[in-house]
Amino acid sequence: MAGHRFPVPRFEGVSQEQFIEQLYPQRKPLVLEGIDLGACTSKWTVDYLSQIGGSKEVKIHVAAVAQMDFISKNFVYRTLPFDKLVQRAAEEKHTEFFISEDEKYYLRSLGEDPRKDVADIRKQFPLLEGDIKFPKFFKEEQFFSSVFRISSPGLQLWTHYDVMDNFLIQVTGKKRVVLFSPRDAQYLYLSGSKSEVLNIDNPDLAKYPLFSKARRYECSLKAGDVLFIPALWFHNVISEEFGVGVNVFWKHLPSECYDKTDTYGNKDLTAASRAVQILDRALKTLAELPEEYRDFYARRMVLHIQDKAYSKNFE
Repeated sequence: MAGHRFPVPRFEGVSQEQFIEQLYPQRKPLVLEGIDLGACTSKWTVDYLSQIGGSKEVKIHVAAVAQMDFISKNFVYRTLPFDKLVQRAAEEKHTEFFISEDEKYYLRSLGEDPRKDVADIRKQFPLLEGDIKFPKFFKEEQFFSSVFRISSPGLQLWTHYDVMDNFLIQVTGKKRVVLFSPRDAQYLYLSGSKSEVLNIDNPDLAKYPLFSKARRYECSLKAGDVLFIPALWFHNVISEEFGVGVNVFWKHLPSECYDKTDTYGNKDLTAASRAVQILDRALKTLAELPEEYRDFYARRMVLHIQDKAYSKNFE
């Protein structure tokens, strides 16, 4: 297991002013309790969602195992009518299924054209719009997307980061969320924005020895809780029971910083992408050197990056 564990702090009855002036600048996860989210926390039952959501087709992830892996793609994409998805996701065993009778379902709502349109529950599920209120802790012009999520009991999503700040609103059910600081990226065995370590509770430390150094921040979310996840914070989510959540993403940096083709909120900032491309070209150039020289100059480059780019504001 990860060596250092910290609870995510919880705050009740936080005002917009308190959040923006006192909590938000700390750039750390926190759970907000007592936020007015509307009637959704009591209304969004399986029967209600099935009725209101109707038979609109939705694209879903279907997995035969509880720990979903986006790197190896241990799931398949399928489509189901929304009402059927809700009913199946609430079941432990299925009489109708794609892979197995205990398969897991995960919905991450999409825009009408996922290549061009962002997800917004108010547009894709307009009959649910009146039931939910988003926390008014950011400016309306900063809004990017609102993602409707439905998960089977026991489903665990891979550890990953997003490039935008977001609120995870737990509407119904319970989730456990484990987060890791951006400063601990070096311990998470990344492939792109995702960690290769699937079993974060009992990791294979022979394969992933550095994982034990990662600081682990953990919280449990119940209906009505709102988790603030700052950009770049890694998060791993397990649905402890059937539940519905909504992620609200917003742009906390100027719009020109973000990739204009990003409809999911997870493409690296344009300057970061350019820097990575430049680094890749530099590494190809280093490969022309004999091993002894390549190693020496690579270490010098690392030291130069640390000196010029690492933050001095250590915790």
